Amino acid sequence: MPTARALFSGTVALLLAAALAAHAANSVPTEIQQPGTQPLQVTALTSPDNCDNCHSTITQPVNPTGERERDPAFGWRGGMMANAGRDALFWATVAVAEQDFLPNADPSQRGGAGDLCIRCHSVGGWIAGRSTPTNGSGLSTTSDTDGVECEFCHLTVNPDPAVNISGTVEVQNAPFQAYDPTTGEPYRGSGQYVLNGEGSRLGPYADVNPPHGFYQSSFHRQGEMCGSCHDVSNAAVGDLAHNHGAMVALAPGTFSGVPGSPVDGKAAFNNPPYRYGVVERTSSEWTASGLDTLNVNGYLSLPADLRVPGGSLDRAYHRAYDARGNASYADGTARTFTCQTCHMSASTGKGCNKNGVPTRQDLPRHDQTGGSYWAPDLVQYQDSKGTLRLGGGLDQTQRDALNAGKVRAQEHLASAASLTASQAAGGPLTVKVTNLTGHKLITGYPEGRRMWLNLKWYDAGNQLVREDGAYGPIGRSVPDNAGVLHPVQSLLDLESTVLYEAKPGMDRAWAEQLLSLGYPASLPLMYDRMDDQPEHTLGELGAAPAGTAWHTFHFALNNVAVADTRIPPYGFRYDEARMRNALPVPDTQFGTPGPGGTYRYWDERTFAVPAGATRVEARLYYQQTSWEYVHFLWKANDGADPFLGLEGRNLLDAWLNTGESAPFQMALATATVTAPAALPGEGLALRPSWNAGTSRVDVAYAPACDATDHALVWGDLAAVATYGYTNAVCGIGTSGAASFDPGAGNVFFLVVGATGSTEGSYGLGVSGAERPEFTGGGLCARPQVLGAACMP
Repeated sequence: MPTARALFSGTVALLLAAALAAHAANSVPTEIQQPGTQPLQVTALTSPDNCDNCHSTITQPVNPTGERERDPAFGWRGGMMANAGRDALFWATVAVAEQDFLPNADPSQRGGAGDLCIRCHSVGGWIAGRSTPTNGSGLSTTSDTDGVECEFCHLTVNPDPAVNISGTVEVQNAPFQAYDPTTGEPYRGSGQYVLNGEGSRLGPYADVNPPHGFYQSSFHRQGEMCGSCHDVSNAAVGDLAHNHGAMVALAPGTFSGVPGSPVDGKAAFNNPPYRYGVVERTSSEWTASGLDTLNVNGYLSLPADLRVPGGSLDRAYHRAYDARGNASYADGTARTFTCQTCHMSASTGKGCNKNGVPTRQDLPRHDQTGGSYWAPDLVQYQDSKGTLRLGGGLDQTQRDALNAGKVRAQEHLASAASLTASQAAGGPLTVKVTNLTGHKLITGYPEGRRMWLNLKWYDAGNQLVREDGAYGPIGRSVPDNAGVLHPVQSLLDLESTVLYEAKPGMDRAWAEQLLSLGYPASLPLMYDRMDDQPEHTLGELGAAPAGTAWHTFHFALNNVAVADTRIPPYGFRYDEARMRNALPVPDTQFGTPGPGGTYRYWDERTFAVPAGATRVEARLYYQQTSWEYVHFLWKANDGADPFLGLEGRNLLDAWLNTGESAPFQMALATATVTAPAALPGEGLALRPSWNAGTSRVDVAYAPACDATDHALVWGDLAAVATYGYTNAVCGIGTSGAASFDPGAGNVFFLVVGATGSTEGSYGLGVSGAERPEFTGGGLCARPQVLGAACMP
């Protein structure tokens, strides 16, 4: 019997031998195939332009932002569903994913992962069989430009085992049934959609008489419908990785583990998508929340801190609450807090521009607005430069729709959270962020997206004393496609800033598997944002201690969540979140509910008030795409793919020329503050506080007067009399803020000024004598020079 390694490697070689030399797979590997309607099984989708005859230019006059908000065609064209195929982030990510999928010694033979992305980013092209080659080069530049098209959504049916609407034909043939044959549970996620092959369109109303075939569909009011593309799993990792990319192991017999084996044995064909290969979990986050079944009429029963005027839940409730005195649908159907309730919120108007069409009080806006405030600029810039991969030549209506969509996205982000800042007498400042949405804050595709706290402390003269979470030039400039240098901006301190983000990654055991498959040990996992050098390689991870896991941006290869600090939604249930691979990481950040319990829907952080500060401005910022992610997609693209080889470079060019996805201010809170009294034996220049959220000590300090750097040293409190230092954090800079993990027990600590290769005084002890210096080694073991500079 062959060894597992020989079987694994041999099968891969067979897989890759069939790949195109054009750097993309000509057929979809079984690792990537998924259940549901398959390409060429239904008639090609009708162009959205054909829908304009009845569903465009409906609402007059426009609203103050210039948006025809109840015009289905205009709203859709300004959102990311219509522009999913134009998105440069999508194409730059596909480029690296194609490189990453099952390479061998010949780098020209690779690819296959792109199909996982194309099936939701260009649904018309995928359904028509143009998703191969899997790098997207087979898509039509005229027919496949509209992303998630009108007819696609209005042909989608609930993928349960029985035909759910009489007259429709659920196209899902064996072995591609998108449901569990034993339990009947539908597979809703990862693009495993099922379409009505009969061709009649589906929608939520009964009282319509369109000139085309139509059936009423309750599924179009259910949030699970949106989960078809907004709960994403990596089918390859789910089947092949030792842990299946899951928090809970898959049951034996529900996966193959052998590359190239038949689809009916794969994890994707024997498990619901939320069970394996986590990429994003927006729909599962909502399902695990307390809002998925909450009637919108019950809004007033929610805790007061969720009923913030102008917040997401408040907006959804008041848009749905009509003259009848309730928020249910006009036909009497109960309305719950679904995806549609917030992202296609109710309005009063007509859905069609023909005579006799009724005015409705529960007409869904068709804008599907999310948080993509920067993408409209990205699309329009690339259109102006001729670098859009699909969908170039935007007309004025499309540009107007994109600009209106940007305004909506900013409004949506501003409603997603509330922020408060307060100080108890003599204590640290407490900043509270409350999640006002039905999913994690933030949610969606995790790579490059982040939210953080920024605090600016001012003195009585309105001079800035200190800034936490600062964003600005990092000291590097890079050229755009025209050779113009742009100063790069990002977070200045990635370690100490309070960040809300997900960090996917790889663990050592999976790295060992990949190396055994022939993946190069030199594969960079990340790049240094300043000098472009690899921070870690696959070989380093494979040789790391057991249990090691590192953050990477390799979307197609990640198998673990290294961290997930995003704030859960209201009523977030531990059991459901664990089953759906959606727990916080670590899972104790927002309480320790355990089985049967729920997490907090807010986060509280404490900050030491710096000496001299009398006022603080706290801001919650969101950034759609970071320098670190754009940088990775640029450097990781090896340029060998003739279709996608420039996508990383073109994304960088667009990012640099559209404000670098400048952070958006979601919320602002201000407070007057008072610095606490001096600690015994210390001056006013040092303020520590315990951070319960991170289990670290946050330290605010006044930088020493001639210092260009500082170090933080500490030891067990029992050894304070002899200054028994045991640990140090070197190179903390001059920001005035640092933090350290004290471990178990009580500690004492000092902040020491330094200049280049020397350090200054450790201060005077209670006896008036100079404290001894730290001699533990490393960067902190600088020679001490007293009196050469002031450095008190």
